[in-house]
Amino acid sequence: MPRYENVRNVLLDIEGTICPISFVKETLFPYALRALPAVLTTKWDDRDFIPYRDAFPPSHRSSPQALQAHVEDLTKRDIKIAYLKNLQGYLWEEGYRSGSYATPLFPDVVPRLKLWRERGVRLGVYSSGSVAAQRLLFGYVASADGEDDGLDGRAGQGERPAGKEDFRYLIVEKGWFDTTNAGLKTEVESYVKIVQTLDWKAEQTLFLTDNILEYDAATAAGLQALLVIRPGNATLSDTEKARLVGRTVYGLGQIGIVVSGEHGQ
Repeated sequence: MPRYENVRNVLLDIEGTICPISFVKETLFPYALRALPAVLTTKWDDRDFIPYRDAFPPSHRSSPQALQAHVEDLTKRDIKIAYLKNLQGYLWEEGYRSGSYATPLFPDVVPRLKLWRERGVRLGVYSSGSVAAQRLLFGYVASADGEDDGLDGRAGQGERPAGKEDFRYLIVEKGWFDTTNAGLKTEVESYVKIVQTLDWKAEQTLFLTDNILEYDAATAAGLQALLVIRPGNATLSDTEKARLVGRTVYGLGQIGIVVSGEHGQ
């Protein structure tokens, strides 16, 4: 098990690291596409929707049909662009609140994050998904006991569906980062900005990701990093495997962080 004695902060990627890629691509993306037509029909000129609409390039917001077509194209190609991610977060909120779905974090995630927090390790999130979407993902986590009573969509307005847990408290205040407030995840400057914003030392910050380009950017910025290998993630080439010997894990439970004065995991 990799053990770290100089880590005080952990920065988390989401998709493919703490949450299955399949949940995003097979549940969240399709839900947004199904929900969008009704929103475009009923809320096109609503004050709360206009900021999301107007963030799109003019040529793609000339009509509801044009915006719909552009969203479908971007989603199909999995383009990680801020205005799409912000709109997706807006659309996903109703699905979470109604109990249509909940976040299936990998089983090792919550126990390990709780342990780290109890030992004084600070946690942050950096994802291509919008900050709003990140907070929803952490705020509506499927209960570990598997009780999904809220999945029938009968949750009342403003209520948390049964069988869901809120783990947003695990993340430090102002510890949510996306491509809007930090920058692209493959750029070194983005990681520099994050640690500076949180007043963290780069060398004491461990970044966990499933993307080797993000791994490279983080380490170039002075952070420590590990590549997390999960079912459904991209397969590493032989060259990448050789380069990352000792820098890959198959779950957060394989990462031991030793706080000064302790000898545990």
